[in-house]
Amino acid sequence: MSLGILALLALLPILSVFGLIVLFKWPATKAMPVAYLLTFLLALLVWKAPFSQLTAASIDGLITAASILYIVLGAVLLLNVQQESGAIYSIRSSMFLISSDRRVQAIIIAFLFGSFIEGSAGFGTPAAVAAPILVAIGFPAMAAVMVTLIIQSTPVSFGAVGTPILIGVNTGLSGQIEVSNYLNTHNINFAPYLNSIGAKVAIIHGITGTLIPIILVLMMSRFFGKKRSWKEGFSFLPFALFAGLCFTVPYTITGMFLGPEFPTLVGSLIGLAVVIPLAKAGFLIPEKTWDFPPKKTWPQDWVGQEFSDRHDKNGDRPHISIFRAWLPYFLIALLLLLSRLWLPLKNVLASISIKWTNIFQTSINTGFQPFYLPGFLFLVTVVLTIFIQKISKKQVKKVINRSFRTLLGPTIALGFAVPMVKVFINSGAPGGLDKMPVVLASAAAALVGKGWTVFAAVIGAMGAFIAGSNTFSNMMFSLFQFATALKIGVIPGVVIALQAVGGAAGNMICIHNVVAASAVVGLLGREGLLIRKTIIPMIYYLIVAAVIGLIMLQVFKM
Repeated sequence: MSLGILALLALLPILSVFGLIVLFKWPATKAMPVAYLLTFLLALLVWKAPFSQLTAASIDGLITAASILYIVLGAVLLLNVQQESGAIYSIRSSMFLISSDRRVQAIIIAFLFGSFIEGSAGFGTPAAVAAPILVAIGFPAMAAVMVTLIIQSTPVSFGAVGTPILIGVNTGLSGQIEVSNYLNTHNINFAPYLNSIGAKVAIIHGITGTLIPIILVLMMSRFFGKKRSWKEGFSFLPFALFAGLCFTVPYTITGMFLGPEFPTLVGSLIGLAVVIPLAKAGFLIPEKTWDFPPKKTWPQDWVGQEFSDRHDKNGDRPHISIFRAWLPYFLIALLLLLSRLWLPLKNVLASISIKWTNIFQTSINTGFQPFYLPGFLFLVTVVLTIFIQKISKKQVKKVINRSFRTLLGPTIALGFAVPMVKVFINSGAPGGLDKMPVVLASAAAALVGKGWTVFAAVIGAMGAFIAGSNTFSNMMFSLFQFATALKIGVIPGVVIALQAVGGAAGNMICIHNVVAASAVVGLLGREGLLIRKTIIPMIYYLIVAAVIGLIMLQVFKM
């Protein structure tokens, strides 16, 4: 069978997801079982992958799905505790003390605070933390999820303290003969070479990501404003550009000179420290405050979990200080940071791991780290918050019941989505056809030849969409990108950097992220509407990244 036909067949699982969810507007709970079955049958009947291998991949997918649901459960529990205690209202009023302009609130909470959470934990955690806060202060659930998905771009390549580079690219390249020969020829050690790739990633993101805040604002104006106008958003360009630079300048400098661990953390912390006081002072903010239309006019598609005003109606709203209201989010941020950076704590939490190696005598392994996963840190924060906010046993029971009801839909969606991805990735037959993602990438490289640089980021995005993370995309495609770059005679480091940047951009439409973020705010079933929106900034990101990559190769010979 020709490479072209195989590539078309390998494209079917991706097309089925896009077609059913985006075009036909099926909920993920219905679309993902169909996509999983199609992928399994293709791998079994066309790729001739052993049944035991595909079953093992499916089990690995179920364990990974459980890890994601663990995080979602913790985030939903925390949100419901905050609602039950009345802390939601204190958070709402505190944000209005900084600014009542929704654009400012989106930049501070989604872009800057969300980036800090990404830098600490990664793997979709920012949406689980930031989206509920935005809903709590009055954002439509659809808008809250949209902006928290869009920010999962620039911060992602250095998320979880540099994991996509230090583990993703590193795993993909280290110990490979082609890489070793290239480095020996150019007299380069692997560690500084990896750092140089990280520096290129930081430069590409630093330029492209500066406009992410204004893109957030434009998307909010166009899809959620009273006038539904792109033009309305441009009045906010000065502040949005300033906020973007407050993040990307320290981010880029850190990535170029200090390595891949801290660009996102440093950029977000400096950004928060500078932007919050200046926003409170009204610096560069238009006099006319921007807000969403009145809530009673919102379309049903915008609305997710409601925040009841029962305390107002009963006249018994408890007084929660602003500090106590925000304390759970400070705690989760601190715990995430300590668990990733403080080695004694990290080692203790990571030491307990449930593993299943060589599932059904295959090379597929899976595992679950119950205490190192962010879900555990959410649960610790929830328990502490119950005491901090003085929640009664009756209220705790209501919180638990409400939270588990919220998880029913995403459990079905992720229970098929992640196994589909794992089957797709593990579809290669021993001694037979390459796995589906490699077939797709090989066909693309054969089709475009010397123009591969333009498409390198697209492959990264495809990998993130399929695999659910930038780290796994880099693991899967870094060596392929390296070999393709050598074949067409361009500098491999730039092509791999484009792979990493594309993998970050792909997080905006990654089905795992969309389902998980939607579930936290009760928006399940509207994944297609979200992807239709977030694909716009993703396309921007890939185009600009490709242009920068070409300039790096052609002009600066980096």
